[in-house]
Amino acid sequence: MKKWLVCTLAIMLSFAAFTPAIYAAEVRVSVNGRDVQFPDEPPYVDQRSNLTMVPLAFVSDKLGAATKWDGTLKQITITLNRDTVMLVIGDHHALVNGKRVDFEGSAVLKNGRTMVPLRFISEALHANVDWQPARHLVSIMTSVAHVPKGTWIWDSRIIKQDQDKIINFAKTKGVTSIYLQVDRDLGPAIYEDFIRKATSEGIQVEALEGRPEWVYKSKQEDIQKFIAWVKTYNASAHPEARFMGLHFDIEPYALSEWTKDNKSILESWMDNLRLIEKETKGSGLNIAMDVPYWLNTIHVPGKNYSMSAWLLEKFDCLVIMNYRNHASGSNGIVENAQAMLREASTLKKKIVVAVETVKSAEGPRVSFFSMSNEVMEKELQSAHNQLAHYASYGGFAIHDFKSWQDMK
Repeated sequence: MKKWLVCTLAIMLSFAAFTPAIYAAEVRVSVNGRDVQFPDEPPYVDQRSNLTMVPLAFVSDKLGAATKWDGTLKQITITLNRDTVMLVIGDHHALVNGKRVDFEGSAVLKNGRTMVPLRFISEALHANVDWQPARHLVSIMTSVAHVPKGTWIWDSRIIKQDQDKIINFAKTKGVTSIYLQVDRDLGPAIYEDFIRKATSEGIQVEALEGRPEWVYKSKQEDIQKFIAWVKTYNASAHPEARFMGLHFDIEPYALSEWTKDNKSILESWMDNLRLIEKETKGSGLNIAMDVPYWLNTIHVPGKNYSMSAWLLEKFDCLVIMNYRNHASGSNGIVENAQAMLREASTLKKKIVVAVETVKSAEGPRVSFFSMSNEVMEKELQSAHNQLAHYASYGGFAIHDFKSWQDMK
């Protein structure tokens, strides 16, 4: 009996030694809080190296990197922003930005698919990787530099001389949207040239306008003229040089009447928002509104319904001015954003979380003005890691371009 057990154990160990991989339906992968589906080749744990292996397509589809396969050399090249990773099937090392980096395991070919070690590739591209054994989950949080970011340009005259400088800075910082205030004194050709260059770098441009007085009925003509100008411009511009959306920054709470006659101001604001909805219907333009993070605490007059939810029903995106310079803790970026992110998730709309870099007189915890860009990026990364699981989360916006550019 004892001999039989020994033989059986030996056979089992031999089988384990020659089994190169354990396919594991229970191994899950999430990126920025969202589970990844693998329709063709599932992830597996390589038994020899204990590494989780994923298809190369995952790297491009979910991490946003470009991948290239050289069948002759059996070489994989992965690029993302300024990072380049080169590895060869079967090798236990790679070149990361030209420097040799050794790692356990190797890339392999399996069932016609190129499989790569998940942790090594992710961390080489500056993502954070966390193994949660209780949930059989590999959680990946991409670098905040790869998260969609927007920024405001209030002085559109700078695009006359500084186009390349603006776009290079935006590209380096991971900007995907520029909210550009419309100055109708600038010729259409200047906008066309700038927007075309931005589009070629994957940056969309939204036409920005608005002021607190736009809540008044007397300002409806100004609103209509702005919308009409953008429509006319887009109708004559090349598709790659068109504004992708309208971005309204109205902020009625800056008016003295906000506290004196709040109901009237809200009703007037709602009338003008209905006008915007009517004037932009069928235009194909994405409509975004800048609002304070606390708008969900303001109710539609006479209704038990928040103003933020009312706006989300009508428009595509709210950019919440969540002006805090700390991610966590009481009254921080994360805490202040969550209520409206929940509303938007229910309504299947988007929320962009905005932070401030302009000098503020509202207290020391409002703006990143006196801090370095490195400190801000660290706080945004922390906030991103905590907010990414909301379906409505659409990244960050930095107010504003000039002040951001002037940071340390």
